[in-house]
Amino acid sequence: MSASSRLPASRRPRLRLGSRIAVLTALLLSLVVLLGTAAAVVVLRRDLTEQYEQRALAIARSVSELPGLATAVTTSQPTPAGPVEQEAEDVRRATGALYVVVTDDRGIRFSHPTRSRIGERVSTSPEEALSGREVVTVERGTLGRSARGKVPLRDASGDVVGEVSVGIDIAAIEEKTRALALTLGLIALVPLALGLVGAISMGRRLRRTTLGLEPEQMADLVREHEAVLHGVTDGILAVDTSGRVTVTNPQAVRLLGAVPRRGEVLDPRTVDPAVVALMTSQPAPRGELRIIADRAVLATRLPVQRDGRDLGEVLILRDRSDLDTLARELESTRALTDALRAQAHEHTNRLHALSGLLHRGHVDEALAYVEELSGTTTWVAGVDDPYLAGVLAAKAAAASESGVALDVAPATFVAGRLVRPLDTVTVVANLLDNAIRAASTGTRQPARVEVTLLSDRDDLLVHVRDTGDGVPRDATDSVFDHGWTSRPEQAAGHGLGLALARHTARSTGGDIELVDPGGPPPAPQGAVFEARMRGVIGATTSEVAR
Repeated sequence: MSASSRLPASRRPRLRLGSRIAVLTALLLSLVVLLGTAAAVVVLRRDLTEQYEQRALAIARSVSELPGLATAVTTSQPTPAGPVEQEAEDVRRATGALYVVVTDDRGIRFSHPTRSRIGERVSTSPEEALSGREVVTVERGTLGRSARGKVPLRDASGDVVGEVSVGIDIAAIEEKTRALALTLGLIALVPLALGLVGAISMGRRLRRTTLGLEPEQMADLVREHEAVLHGVTDGILAVDTSGRVTVTNPQAVRLLGAVPRRGEVLDPRTVDPAVVALMTSQPAPRGELRIIADRAVLATRLPVQRDGRDLGEVLILRDRSDLDTLARELESTRALTDALRAQAHEHTNRLHALSGLLHRGHVDEALAYVEELSGTTTWVAGVDDPYLAGVLAAKAAAASESGVALDVAPATFVAGRLVRPLDTVTVVANLLDNAIRAASTGTRQPARVEVTLLSDRDDLLVHVRDTGDGVPRDATDSVFDHGWTSRPEQAAGHGLGLALARHTARSTGGDIELVDPGGPPPAPQGAVFEARMRGVIGATTSEVAR
């Protein structure tokens, strides 16, 4: 189903964007062509009119200078066969003018193409020419509209004795104007057609670029996109093929801390290097647990493609901190439960032994047995907190199943209860798991792990050594890095324990260090780790009781 088909029919535009662009382009081009053609026609018409007016004026001037014309006007009568008519008609036929009219100082015609009008007063005012001024104009007379040039007719002394009016038919101007308009229109069809082809091509390209979506649909999708990005609980960070950030949501900012703005490149100098590693590492992470910005996140990186074209990658981050906290709490509770169950089982066995001795009447042996029990301690003696005792008991059982003996050093002494049991159990459990795994796969036998726990006021010191083959010398600087593991299979999910333990210890103000990397025989021992957790121990058991 296409994106456009998901929208309600009422929201779809009646005219597609490409069609709207084509129509708008056609209208704009037509308007431009029309205005351009009209402007050209107006300019041409004005120029032709001026040319015709100047031509008429030039002919009128030449006629007014004919020898004897002024004398003939002042001495003869206006008749069709008079000398003035003959000369005027000769000029009209020679120049192609519409008319050549000569009048006296009263405006009475001495010549006219229509001889019946000779002797009549002219139809337009001769006053300006009779006053000595030359006149050019377009007027309508008895022969229709014409471009006219009027000049005064002067005698030998310079006195005005009449006027000479020459008219040129402007029908030719109309014909030339129409021809020009037609020519310009035909020429304008070429850019108009090219513009329409370009608009249609641009519309199709735009449609491909927008995946067939119209502006209204894109606006709806953007709103839905923003709503989804802000509504999901997962963090989303997308980059294009050049590594520039294209999409982020508030959850990504919350989980990653500093995130580049849209259009910026992921730079390890401004962004957590772990984020850059997630976006560039190969193979791409698929559901891997990482520690980023003091949070445990589940990271998945997926390619983004469309029609076989690579558009970039998207990183999906799921917050595992809350789930991890619940898991640690469950582990602590389970460890405490296992310790209580083991202690109850041990007490039951002792009671059964004591009961057997009493039933058989061996009172002296029973008293000796009770005295022996009173003088013994369990292997978690010196640990006052039930969570610590529980995790030690649970890890001892797990170590035994792996063929490893977990020993609690005699120097162990923790006075008080844990105020941060979850964080403490996380550190101790991960250190013990790492040591048990190293010892079980090492070459030394018997496989053993020794743990020492000491309280220093409200701090807890943890010392763990094992009989494994140690940490390779070239890995001592990266043993706490996310993803480092001594397992040859490099399975997904491994290499997180020590990184998580150090992160948790540092969250209390403490730290974890590799004191001795150890090594396989003939090295004297395996790896030795030490941890300090600050402010995790509170009141002692007696203080709590009071």
